Amino acid sequence: MAQIFRPSTNAFVKTSLIATVVIVGGLAAGLFALNRSAYNTNVGVPREQPVPFSHKHHVQGIGIDCRYCHTSVEKAASAGIPATETCMSCHSQIWSDAPMLEPVRESYRSGKSLEWTRVHDLPQYVYFNHSIHVNKGMGCTACHGRVDQMPLMWQENTLFMEWCLDCHRAPEKFIRPKDKVFQMDYKPAEPQEVLGARLVSEYKVRKLTDCTVCHR
Repeated sequence: MAQIFRPSTNAFVKTSLIATVVIVGGLAAGLFALNRSAYNTNVGVPREQPVPFSHKHHVQGIGIDCRYCHTSVEKAASAGIPATETCMSCHSQIWSDAPMLEPVRESYRSGKSLEWTRVHDLPQYVYFNHSIHVNKGMGCTACHGRVDQMPLMWQENTLFMEWCLDCHRAPEKFIRPKDKVFQMDYKPAEPQEVLGARLVSEYKVRKLTDCTVCHR
């Protein structure tokens, strides 16, 4: 009986299978990389705002404490966005005629709030409470990075669930004394693993990893 397929067909099939695996694997790797890229996560990408507010100038340069603007961070789920009156408490006297601050002055005159672009915007199905984290010794920089070095605000971390779980599984690696939570340049005075273990016990920090903790 004559052969239906030539001997070269075996090589063609093997080459096709290998090529398929390589292509599928390459596409999967590409999608994985895209998912973690700044294009998707916005990590390191300054966000456009109605006024180019510089944390570096206000925090590092002037020395304004986080809580001056984010007044509810210690007692509420939301850190809070400062009211225009907070801005005008200084800028009614300093740089009061600066063109780039006209949106602030217009907001103050009209009573209409500025529409700031959220930089750290979690999905609606994720519950996050600032006050719980702050009052358990979690520093601002753990999530937001060194905002005192950001001339424009950007997202420092991916906010992926795995990133949150890294801390929830091992809070001793990130926790700090409560009186150092708002200190931007904080460095532990002793090895973090030693300090962290002690503070986790002292502050009664639990390693909460159940789904319902964040997905409610």
